[in-house]
Parts: sequence; structure tokens; C-alpha cells
Amino acid sequence: MENLVPKRIGNTIMNALKGGVVPRVGLEYVTVGRTQEINAFLHDIDIIGDGGATFRFIVGKYGSGKSFLLQTIRNYATAKGFVVVDADLSPERRFSGTKGQGLATYRELIHNMSVKSKPDGGALPLVLEKWISGVQAEVAQKYAPEDSMFCAEVEKQIYAVTAQLEGMVNGFVFAKAIIVYWRAYQMDDQTTKSNVLKWFRGEYTSKKEAKDTLDINWIIGDETWYDFLKVFAAFMVSAGYRGILVMIDELVNIYKIPHSVSRQNNYEKLLTMYNDALQGKAKHIGFLMGCTPQCMEDKYKGIFSYEALRSRLIEGHFAAGGIRDLSAPVVRLQMLTQEEVYILVEKLRDMHASLYGYTSTLCHDDLVYFLNVEYNRVGADTHITPREIIRDFIELIGIIHQNPQKTIGDILGNNSFQLTKGGLSDEEIHNDFVGFEV
Repeated sequence: MENLVPKRIGNTIMNALKGGVVPRVGLEYVTVGRTQEINAFLHDIDIIGDGGATFRFIVGKYGSGKSFLLQTIRNYATAKGFVVVDADLSPERRFSGTKGQGLATYRELIHNMSVKSKPDGGALPLVLEKWISGVQAEVAQKYAPEDSMFCAEVEKQIYAVTAQLEGMVNGFVFAKAIIVYWRAYQMDDQTTKSNVLKWFRGEYTSKKEAKDTLDINWIIGDETWYDFLKVFAAFMVSAGYRGILVMIDELVNIYKIPHSVSRQNNYEKLLTMYNDALQGKAKHIGFLMGCTPQCMEDKYKGIFSYEALRSRLIEGHFAAGGIRDLSAPVVRLQMLTQEEVYILVEKLRDMHASLYGYTSTLCHDDLVYFLNVEYNRVGADTHITPREIIRDFIELIGIIHQNPQKTIGDILGNNSFQLTKGGLSDEEIHNDFVGFEV
């Protein structure tokens, strides 16, 4: 097998896919299709890097691959020098709420902050340390570290950066926290550094606590967390990154809110973010939101129930019949083609064999047979998703590996697809997948 997958990554991929979730590492080994969508989002990333802002919805039903696509873009963005923060919404995490649900979303985003050198989250301390090191390295070109002017010049440079943030909403307190962190860094005060990180993560519960420990009489809350993300974006550029990408999945949890006023408040917050990005009020920041078609289109509870969003997001008259405008704010995922799914299961077959150290006995015809069984189930033409096919296939190769005396026909049954489609000859079965030579 070419491009052998490291066992640690291969094991992570297999366990995640078998459990129906998207792995955070190794996606490049199993990515197929989605070329047009990926290119569209990569264009967005270039816009963010140039100082602009973007906002996109990725719409697809459960298991269609939207979370997979989000993670693929996430990995690309970190590799290209962006900071990525991501979160899944839930009943406890929304855009706004009366019980701190907006702040909970912010905390999750910051907790999952990722950069190239720390792709699994928790990168905030690294970002701050890199920034300070960068300032010191710049000053070191003029003054030696032991020079009496060195520390004074570093502090001068740091104040210059923070002064640029003070004109933004909540930028003054952000800048003050940065200065507190720098002084703690200079004195090797680990307690204060930890408290500043706690404050940036939105974990202080009262202004008094922040005032007592950091001399900052302000904390991040439900109404201010989004503005704070915009300040973070400006700071990240000063720290040497190209911008920040905010990825939020499972917007269906807003759709599920039973109370209409609360639901509308969340859509209003979503509208604010959308308007800021597209009107040029935000810089170096991009948003990718994942949701289901029902969550988007339901006129009673979905995003389209909020007229200001519906009028902005509804498709024009010419995007129909499979023709899409991938520069539009809403990108609807189409199903992977059968050829693309074939390539995917072939990759998984080889990865499983490499991971467990055996030679797979599944040949081209076996993979074709499996896919015929999957695609010819009752209702498969409208309901089957890549997630279901992947889980079924990983289960199948596991069974065959553990029961080498069994063939794919023994497990799937010689007539499985014939019963659902009315009977096909072997020649017809082969012709359905004749283009799957890779």
C-alpha cells in the first residue's frame, strides 16, 4: 500500500469513523470528492488572510459529510498559518441565552483553539508565548537581551500593539489583560499568567474576582463574547498569524429551542455576525456554520423563520437543477458519487489491512458487491449517507478479518440486492460499477 498511514493515526481514523464521528487528524488519508466546495472555502481563507471577513453556511443532512468537510478545512487553515476555533452547539451552548449559553459557546471555542504546532486545541498559551517571543526577537536585532534597554524596548513594542486594539469594542480591557500577562511573563509569575488565561477563556464568574486577582474590572459575558472574538482576530495578526477561522456546527440545536423568543434572539445574534462579516465591520475573521436542510429552511422554527436572514440567504432564481453558485453564503452539500464512495471504501480497506498487519482478500468485485447491496436497499436513493456506508464497511472488514473462513457473499448474502431491486444479473451488477477502476 502506498502512503502508509501511521498506526496511531490509522487507529484514530478507524475508531472515529466506526463510531460515526469525524477524526480530527489524518483526514487527508480518507478525503475524496468535495473538490469544488473545498476550493470555494480555500478562496475564503485567502480573503481572511488579506484582511477581509467571510461567512458561510454548510448545509447537509446528518451523515452527509458536512462535519468531515469542516474538519478538512480546519486542518488546511491551521497548516496555512491561521488560528482556528471550533465548537458544536448543544442545549447548553448557543449564541445567546438566559443561562450563559452564549458564554458557554465562547468557552468551547477558546478551549478548542488550534494552530499548526498545536492542532488538537488548547493553543491559547502557545499563541501568547509566541507573540512575546516574536516581540523579543524583533527587539533583539537592536539590543542584546542583557542590555538595560532590552526590556524597556520590548515593553514599548508590546504597548504599541495593545494601543492598536484599544479602539475596538472591548479592546481596552483586552489590551490591559495582555499587558498583565506580559508583566507576569517577565517576572515568571505562573499564578498570574494562569489567571490571565482563565480570564481570556471566560472562566471568571464575577467582576470582583477579576478585579481582585488581575485589577481588571470586567469579564466576558453572553452579550460581549462575539465582540471579543473580533478583538482576538486583530491580536492574532499582531502575533504573526494570518487571521482566525470560527467553525460552529450543529446549528440544529438553535432550531430545536422550544421557546420562540429565545430562538429569535439566537437568530438575531447570528444576523449580527453575518452582517459584520459581509459589510466589512470585521477583519481577519471567517465563519463556517454547519446545519441541516430542515434547520435552514423550516419557515416556522428554522433560520428562514427569521425574515432578515431568509431574505439574505435564500437562493436566487438561477441556482436550480443541480447548478450551484459556490460563492453564495449557503453551500448545499451534494451526495458523493458512487465512484467517489468506491474510492473511499478502497482506502479504508487498505488502511484496515495496514493497521492490523494482514493482506486483504477483498478485491474490486467484492467492493462493487458491497456497494450494490448498500445502494439497492429500500429508500437508499434518498436516505443513505456516507456515514452509514462507512460504518457498515468498517464493520464488514472487521468481521471478515476476524472470520477468515467467511466470504463477503456469506456475510452479505448472495441475493441481498436482488431482493430489493427486483433481481439483477451478474453482468448488470458489474456494469453498474464498471467505471470504478482506480
